[in-house]
Amino acid sequence: MPFANFKVPEKTLTPQQKEEIVTRTTELYVEIYGERARNNTMVLVEEVADGGWGISGNVLTLAKLGEAAAAPTDTDDA
Repeated sequence: MPFANFKVPEKTLTPQQKEEIVTRTTELYVEIYGERARNNTMVLVEEVADGGWGISGNVLTLAKLGEAAAAPTDTDDA
């Protein structure tokens, strides 16, 4: 059974966006494995509590993610 598990910060996706993740992931598995995969594909979208995950030894929060999204990147100068 194909299985995909997405972990995302809580309250960052709408129900419609979660539905799109499920639908598009299922379609990807069908593209790879064929139609037989459709009825057996499981997609789990888990919302992780704010501050409940991190990267590079740093705890991430929605506030920090917002700062990162607002920060200029090297490509912004181009």
